[in-house]
Amino acid sequence: MAGHTEVPGVSSQNIGIVIAVISSFINGSTFVLQKKGILRSRHRGGSYLTDVVWWSGTLSMIIGQIGNFLAYNLAPAVIVTPLGALGVLFGAVLAAWILEEHLNILGKLGCVLCCCGSVVLIIHAPKAEATSRLELEERLLDPVFVTYALLVVLLLIALIVWIAPAHGRSNVMVYVAICSLFGNFTVPSSKGLGLVAPDAFSDGPSSGRALVLFLMLLGTLAVSILTQFFFINKALECFSSNIFEAIYYVAFTSTVILASALLFKEWTALTATDGLAMFCGFATVCVGVVLLRISQEASIAWKRKEEGREKTD
Repeated sequence: MAGHTEVPGVSSQNIGIVIAVISSFINGSTFVLQKKGILRSRHRGGSYLTDVVWWSGTLSMIIGQIGNFLAYNLAPAVIVTPLGALGVLFGAVLAAWILEEHLNILGKLGCVLCCCGSVVLIIHAPKAEATSRLELEERLLDPVFVTYALLVVLLLIALIVWIAPAHGRSNVMVYVAICSLFGNFTVPSSKGLGLVAPDAFSDGPSSGRALVLFLMLLGTLAVSILTQFFFINKALECFSSNIFEAIYYVAFTSTVILASALLFKEWTALTATDGLAMFCGFATVCVGVVLLRISQEASIAWKRKEEGREKTD
């Protein structure tokens, strides 16, 4: 890769994967620490903005996002994204230890199915990506992607302005949908910044045009991350960190796949085998989400209750 000095035998893609794994573990602690800070501040009757544990979770999110940015610019997004499953599992372990949250067997199976289904989706997704600024500019102006982006923006406006105030505190899917839909802009912006930066800060004839695009992508990335940050904390005030993180991971992964397919026209390289595998992966994810949802109210017992104990002989 131009502009990168690689260690013999170690590709930039492998480095990106290692960074993605580390970032996933860091991100896995984010929701748990922020939830703990919210509970501590609620118990004291103050704002979570003054809680040191909440700020440690926020710092973890910042470090994790920086790691994701580096990983997305060293390895394909379709490889980096599924590694977020490691964060889901790590977050579940931390939540059981720090928050004393409990997932019954249905919830645990739901987590496993969500992660497995998402990994299958990503493994079989075609891996076509933009390799230059000019190619990225051309694809960002594609009518199909522009139409999709406008529909996502309109849906986000409806969710934030009307649906979230009315149903956000009672239905976890509202905040999940908002945070996940911003993934349509977060990942392409992260990839785009890496492609545009060399031209934006050079002395070439197109540096001015590249700088404008760089600032637009940077602004889009900042707005996406800050808005996700805001609604993630609103969700953690109302819902279990385990449930939110698992469903959020699945929804975010799905939107990234769709946005990448539209932006990079990846469906043209999709084979029948990969198409069937992606359908099965998506079905697995749906089952996992359903199990996660019903696990909140379901009661599981391994032994059959003895009948007639209350009867007198």
